[in-house]
Amino acid sequence: MADEAQILEAVEVARTTGKIRKGANEVTKAIEKGDAKLVVYAADVNPKEVVMHLPLLCKEKNIQCFEISKKEDLGAAAGLPVATAAVAIVKEGDAKNSVAGMREEAKEKAEKKAAEPKKVEEKKEKPKVQAKEAVPEESAEQAAEPDEKAE
Repeated sequence: MADEAQILEAVEVARTTGKIRKGANEVTKAIEKGDAKLVVYAADVNPKEVVMHLPLLCKEKNIQCFEISKKEDLGAAAGLPVATAAVAIVKEGDAKNSVAGMREEAKEKAEKKAAEPKKVEEKKEKPKVQAKEAVPEESAEQAAEPDEKAE
């Protein structure tokens, strides 16, 4: 998979020659509209709920999504003086080749993973406990009648 330096470089190139969206809300909108070509989000965002939906949306819309370790690095690559949780590349500009290369690498990795035989774990059978036979309870009528034999 593409390393963080390549991903951040693609964001920088797309910022200067193309178009990007910055921030979790704008990135979410770009994904939902289908405008995003590539999404990058930071792993150190707190709380995690801010960005945890992005990989799921990207998978649903078939958009490549990458995680990097620091939001400060992502903010710097996006040309911001502050950190940002996520960035979406909307128009690649001169980063078109690097974005396409990252897509191909990710696609090949996914195909390799799908081609590998899955390990099937043997299920351990638990010993079956036999149910005890239900003992018929006295009906309400029998319990209500006094025992005539006792007299």
